[in-house]
Amino acid sequence: MRSLTTKASRVAVMTAGVVGLLSAAVMPAAAQQAPGAQMPRGWFKICGKEQNFDICNVQHQVLAQTGQLLTAVQLAEFKGKVNRKALQVSVPIGRLLPAGITMQIDGSKPTKLEYTTCFQDRCVADAPLTDAIVAALKKGTDLTLTSYNFQNQPNPIKVSLEGFTGAYDGPPLEQNDMAERKKAAEDYIIKNQQKLAEQLKEAQEKAKAGN
Repeated sequence: MRSLTTKASRVAVMTAGVVGLLSAAVMPAAAQQAPGAQMPRGWFKICGKEQNFDICNVQHQVLAQTGQLLTAVQLAEFKGKVNRKALQVSVPIGRLLPAGITMQIDGSKPTKLEYTTCFQDRCVADAPLTDAIVAALKKGTDLTLTSYNFQNQPNPIKVSLEGFTGAYDGPPLEQNDMAERKKAAEDYIIKNQQKLAEQLKEAQEKAKAGN
């Protein structure tokens, strides 16, 4: 796939990334759930307006227990002066940029996405979103996204495609639903951060007692 290079595509990378991260509908990676805390999971759609574009964004995020972004995939459609559909994948910084990100649906042939921009906390790769990609995602079971760190070591993240079709073809989340999902994600992350801090303190006390 060729990366998008037009002005409209650069706007797509920035605005869809912002919309996706602010929604905070996330899925933890290997998370141990704190009592009473639940993390919103799966694919969802949000629609809004940004920089004179009407945007609909179908997305899925994977975060660590601490809230650190591990991988986010977004299918963004922009309508305005220029109509554009873009597939975007965000990963943490410290990636080997020439390697790009490989995308594989089930056992199909991997496809390389080129990085287009990096922010302070993440780098974004993107490509035109085609009907063939959407059809493959609807038929698929798992999506594997692999980035490479600065030592050229692969970091594959597997994303379930369960619920993708319903999110893509269905209505967007209402404002109240978005707020609830964001609040639930924030509560989950805070409780996990507290739990990790307690575990660290306990380990330090045990280490001191051992001395």
